[in-house]
Amino acid sequence: MPLVKKKKQSLVKKILVILTLLLIVATYVGYDTYQTLSSPITDESELVKFDVVAGDTMTSVLARMENEGIIRNRYVARFMLRDQQVLVYKGSFMLDLSTSVNEMMSILSNPTAAIQDTVRITLPPGFWAKDMAKRISTFTNVSEEDLLNAWNDEEYVKKLISEYPVLTQDILNRKDDVRVLLEGYLSPNTYEFFVETSVDAITRVLLNETQRVYARHKELFDKSRRTIHNIFIMASIVEYEVSKMEDMKMVAGVFYNRLNINMRLQSSVTVCYALYEFENWRECETFANQQIRSPYNTYVVTGLPAGPILNPSENALLATLEYTPSRYFYFLADVFGDGTVYYAETFAQHQANINKYLKP
Repeated sequence: MPLVKKKKQSLVKKILVILTLLLIVATYVGYDTYQTLSSPITDESELVKFDVVAGDTMTSVLARMENEGIIRNRYVARFMLRDQQVLVYKGSFMLDLSTSVNEMMSILSNPTAAIQDTVRITLPPGFWAKDMAKRISTFTNVSEEDLLNAWNDEEYVKKLISEYPVLTQDILNRKDDVRVLLEGYLSPNTYEFFVETSVDAITRVLLNETQRVYARHKELFDKSRRTIHNIFIMASIVEYEVSKMEDMKMVAGVFYNRLNINMRLQSSVTVCYALYEFENWRECETFANQQIRSPYNTYVVTGLPAGPILNPSENALLATLEYTPSRYFYFLADVFGDGTVYYAETFAQHQANINKYLKP
């Protein structure tokens, strides 16, 4: 075989080997690059809001998702979706950066997954401020911490006092003792809140309702010998103690009888608020906790507690304003039976009721 022919064959083999190696490297690099560009932005769950606007197509959506750092590459994403018929719907959606393109597009193609502009939230009577803050924060962009901080911010509350007649300077009289300055004035109801909102907007929605309740019964407030703040404090205790309107009026009368003779209210529900954190409702009513030192505990302080112990209903306020006069100084609810409330004029009668209805 001629030497030239052998050299040509050797050169061809080398070229083939080099091309093979280059192909292998290119394939490896290409696969590696594809794996990178098709992977989620992060391994840890992180929610972001993404808006689909009128006229958007899958192509325009993928381009904007890349620009906003939600996916790595629009073209790779489009290739991954090549066998799918994807329809996108107008609206705002929450996407998790740790999920795949396929999972994200399944959300964008589901109109029921869109974030609603508003949300209905029920805040029942008896909720504490911290309960309200927690529930509101679950459905809106406002945090529980920001709400509670605002509701206990003296300067912010002063501003609100200047705008709402139902709020008085008495709220600040014991500002160093109370847990939340606006506790008691956050009216329970079912509200429509914007999902994207602010602390101030939420607070004013609640206070506007409180102001309306106050306005409806202003004549009764004006006729009362008691301050607006003290009425709200008493209503909060009454709300916590009993549920029926008839009993609310009776219990309010019992507590006022005690106040009139400088007798301690000795309300177990004030012990619960004094503790503030407990595992169950019965725990806070134990005899041992009745001696806890707190400006809220009416077993150890004379008169009303430092402030409202919850946010009372309109019924509780009305019962406190139109309480039923009586000669009773004691009451108890048959918690082991049908919840009937029994009243007594003397401690001996009260003890007899305890022995009859509460002891197993």
